[in-house]
Amino acid sequence: QVQLVESGGGLVQAGGSLRLSCAASGRTFSSYAMGWFRQAPGKEREFVVAISWSGRSTYYADSVKGRFTISRDNAKNTVYLQMNSLKPEDTAVYYCASDTQPVLQRDSDREGRYDYWGQGTQVTVSS
Repeated sequence: QVQLVESGGGLVQAGGSLRLSCAASGRTFSSYAMGWFRQAPGKEREFVVAISWSGRSTYYADSVKGRFTISRDNAKNTVYLQMNSLKPEDTAVYYCASDTQPVLQRDSDREGRYDYWGQGTQVTVSS
């Protein structure tokens, strides 16, 4: 059974930083690309960033480019999301997800590509 468990969320002031982690089990982690999505209150879930199986390719949403950094450690079956210069509009539940493919493609921002999801971790940025 595939499990994705996010951690590292919390409350932070605007301009601060948080590092999210997503620990995976139940499948060969290094064989799949991974993604982070987020859902703010009253809004639909949206794509944040994705990383290829090797970590060499990444794809960021424009809203987080230059502030967020995704990375992965295949030896630890973990993907990370370093979030800097946080803004109140970054407040959301953050979800990690496992792609069905190892490499990034044009539709790597589409939820339907991802077949396993974590339960989410809350990030709240106060102004």
